[in-house]
Amino acid sequence: MQTTLTSKGQVTIPRDVRQHFGLKQGMAVTFEIEGDHIALRPARAVRQAQDSGFGLIKSRRKGVPADFDVASLVAEAP
Repeated sequence: MQTTLTSKGQVTIPRDVRQHFGLKQGMAVTFEIEGDHIALRPARAVRQAQDSGFGLIKSRRKGVPADFDVASLVAEAP
């Protein structure tokens, strides 16, 4: 397979290659120099930092009913 480099340095990746590697429009790719050739690979997905840790740990316990009154846990003073 052969393609032509444009004046902007762009090339079209042949359809068969895109399909084989699952490349879609808008996906990031990386270029690496390996000896005397260039390797183009799909970029690894970058994980976004979480704003909080809520929901990261799953519990095996049953959930608390929506109408549960937290105040009922406080012992009344004698």
